[in-house]
Amino acid sequence: MELRETPHTHALRFQVLGPVQAWRGDQALALGSPQQQAVLTMLLLHHGRPVTTQDLVDGLWGDRPPPQAVAALRTYISRLRGVIEPNREVRAPAELLVSVSDGYALRIPSDAVDLPVFDTACAEAAKARTAGELHTAHRLLASALALWSGRPLTGVPGPYADAQRLRLAERQVTAEEELCATALDIGLHAEVVAELSSLAAEHPLRERLRELLMLALYRCGRQAESLGVYADTRKLLIEELGVEPGTRLATMHSRILAADPALMPEPSRGSRPAEPDETIPFTPPAQLPADVSDFSGRAELVGELRDVLRSAAGQAVVVTSLAGIGGVGKTTLAVHVAHSVRTEFPDGQLYVDLRGAGASPADPAVVLGDFLYALGAPETPDSLEQRAALYRSLLANRRMLILLDNAQDAEQLTPLIPGVAGCAVLATSRSRLAGLPGAHLVDVEELTPEEALALFSAIVGEQRVAAEPEASLAVVRACGFLPLAVRIAAARLASRPRWSVSDLARRLADQRRRLDELQLGNLAVETTIGLGYAQLRPEEQQAFRLLSLVDSADLPLEAVSALLGVDERRAEQLAEALVEANMLECFTPGRYRYHDLLRLFAQRQSEKAKAAEEGQAAEEQQAALLRLLDLLLAILRNIAQTIEPDDVLPEPLHSPTATALTFDGPDAAHDWLRAELGLLLSSVEAAAQEPSELLRPAVDVLIVLNTLVEDSTHGQRIRRILQIAGTNAKSHGDSAALARIRFAQGFLQHLTGEFQEAEISLRESLELQGTGGDTMLRPTVSNLLGIVLSFADRSAEALPFFEQAYTMSRSIGATVSEARLLGNIARAHLDMGQPEAAARSAHDAVTTARASGNGPCLADTLYQLGVVLGSTGSPSDAAAHLREAHEMYGSQQNQLRAGYSLARLAPCLLADGQFSEAAEAAEESLAIAQELDAAYCQGLANAALGEALLKLGQPARGLACLQEALAVFTRLGVPEALPVQDLIEQQHTEPTAPPAP
Repeated sequence: MELRETPHTHALRFQVLGPVQAWRGDQALALGSPQQQAVLTMLLLHHGRPVTTQDLVDGLWGDRPPPQAVAALRTYISRLRGVIEPNREVRAPAELLVSVSDGYALRIPSDAVDLPVFDTACAEAAKARTAGELHTAHRLLASALALWSGRPLTGVPGPYADAQRLRLAERQVTAEEELCATALDIGLHAEVVAELSSLAAEHPLRERLRELLMLALYRCGRQAESLGVYADTRKLLIEELGVEPGTRLATMHSRILAADPALMPEPSRGSRPAEPDETIPFTPPAQLPADVSDFSGRAELVGELRDVLRSAAGQAVVVTSLAGIGGVGKTTLAVHVAHSVRTEFPDGQLYVDLRGAGASPADPAVVLGDFLYALGAPETPDSLEQRAALYRSLLANRRMLILLDNAQDAEQLTPLIPGVAGCAVLATSRSRLAGLPGAHLVDVEELTPEEALALFSAIVGEQRVAAEPEASLAVVRACGFLPLAVRIAAARLASRPRWSVSDLARRLADQRRRLDELQLGNLAVETTIGLGYAQLRPEEQQAFRLLSLVDSADLPLEAVSALLGVDERRAEQLAEALVEANMLECFTPGRYRYHDLLRLFAQRQSEKAKAAEEGQAAEEQQAALLRLLDLLLAILRNIAQTIEPDDVLPEPLHSPTATALTFDGPDAAHDWLRAELGLLLSSVEAAAQEPSELLRPAVDVLIVLNTLVEDSTHGQRIRRILQIAGTNAKSHGDSAALARIRFAQGFLQHLTGEFQEAEISLRESLELQGTGGDTMLRPTVSNLLGIVLSFADRSAEALPFFEQAYTMSRSIGATVSEARLLGNIARAHLDMGQPEAAARSAHDAVTTARASGNGPCLADTLYQLGVVLGSTGSPSDAAAHLREAHEMYGSQQNQLRAGYSLARLAPCLLADGQFSEAAEAAEESLAIAQELDAAYCQGLANAALGEALLKLGQPARGLACLQEALAVFTRLGVPEALPVQDLIEQQHTEPTAPPAP
């Protein structure tokens, strides 16, 4: 292994033995998209050796890379550098993630990655075992396996990751085999029986695991079971592979039949507690319900629970509590784990369903009476206290497992817990039983997609799933990866052989009927969730309903407070009560979310409340949404002023009264906006469908978002919201709201390159405003209409709109708008063949912007000046201004504008003969444009990249980029198509130029 010590890396740690993660000290690092993590994975697993660009592309996309794969790869590398080396200056050479020839290398110490640490520990364990140091070998192997935190490279895409996952999984099971073998060498046969049983079930064709399991069972005095393992293995091998067991397994079988004394270890001390005084006749109870045959997934959690239960020794009884929402599989998991460790509790297992989620929870006194009978007590005392005392006495010297299912609370459980060590309690409950002293609390979450698919496949059959993998994934996703829902959906499909998986997926896709589809016989997801809802207090039920009004991924505490109409302290109390009842989730302090099916249930309860309360519930829900929109509008206007303090916003139709969050600076404001964009859109979406009193604040939120977010990636959703809002505004005759809706539609259409549609929307907005109206909305709309007309090569028509907007902005002292409009006027003059007027206006725009002190405005005007100078024969000056604009856009987190500045910079570099630098700028611009789905920027970047590649002697790639640019410009109907067309035709008529020197 190559080890390169590099400064500043000792705090960095990376994990690949599970989900790919990284830390700097104790701080987790954000590693970006799955594709970006795949690039990091390839670099990590090459242990400092260079990886070529082609190998990275092949490893990420295989034989189907996207058209701009190299550009995207460079973007991923750039972002990874920013994460790994955050303090590196922009132009300083990288020290860790370095460029090497035609590729990259990640130069960090080997012990900064968990895989080399694992390999080293395994190698040292092998040496120790060879030297006879068995306890050292056992310790080293256990520490090595402790590094694993799940399936290796979880969620990382690409052929390379797929191959490495198989390789790493093989190394893990090999280490587990060695650990069990070493444990047997030191006499820990009883301790490894359950683990070997689980491993053998997971890997049924690995004969060495079967051999070790046979030996462990034989040493535990379970000769018949040991021989049964051989019989099952032989049958499996013959049926699956047509072969007999190997020599080692057959030899172990023969030795057990011959009772070979060499198979037994030296006698060990203290193998089990002393037998109790058998004054009471006692037959070990075995009350566990049957284990399910198709249990799948949760391997890590199962292992954790087994370890905890096996540790039932020492001074106190072991209590483990599983908590989770109804249907998440708590009982199934608990029963499965209990069966896997029951041999560790030779004095028996007790079980009871405490009915804690129902209307009549079990009485602890009655439960104790049943337990005492099972334990052979000759008579049962009357009082709860006497029964609990006798129960504890009977269990004092016994090693028993008690499974207490479906507990209501800690008070119900407490009398059922033994008093001394040796016994273990495994409890399940919908609530977190934090009141149990010393309990090991475990939250049971929904299955992973892979686990849910495995369960679905086990019920409906692998062939049906393999035939429709995408539909199968859609089904389990619609089930929220909830085991009960997956089982019901799978059972419905299994009982309907004429249905395809796609048929079921389509039925489940309709959220309005999904809960109705997820029922079969006496099993129903809605009924199971309803049991938990019924346990809530009335105020908690109301909170549960109101928080579902906004279909957001999660809700910050300030939004919870607004929806519930209480202060944040009380809002947190109510939300946390729902979390404790597992009706709401909280993975990050101060942020709350629903499981998908729980949200559907909550929304259905809201509809039922509307129907039952004759208008009261409807008014309550509308008031909640109005409070939330009021808060969000106030926050957005604060953000706008924080980012651009001197900018003048259109006047709101609804004046917010909420006390809004304040921000330390533009970065904090951008961070909030990025984190809560989903909440903003979901809130507007919910309000747009409600009566007109909610429409205006919803429209106000969208208008401010227009000024803050130039991103079309949510375009389809916003388009749908605006269509609903427009219909609502028309039906109520609200022309002021409709004018703003048409402006928002035009803004979105201009972002997505639909310039004809944008012109229609913006002209209608101006007509709806009439001659009066909002003093800032009209110049804003006029400016955008001028931009749209300029895109369509109609600058002579655009100029009057720019000048009109400029005059209105000056009249109200909107200096920031003045500066931007001067830049747009300059571009219009340029397109009209008036370079002197264009340069004059562009310089005036920069001067005005500098005087305003507004950073985003200055970046915009520098960009415009760069474009003007680049088209009037000053490429060096233009490049300087565009570079300054690009740096400012980067610091302002304006990714789209940064992409445009690079697309405009590339032609300036070409004009100066800097062909490689031009290609690099264009590739980076193209990667940004593709990520943001910005069509016009993609066209500019492809055009510049194509021309640069031609200059660099790469005609095939260059021509492909030019053709892509032509297709984009033609679709958009912009004049940039003509010079690109001319350049393409030149390539077909002229001989190929030699590479540039």
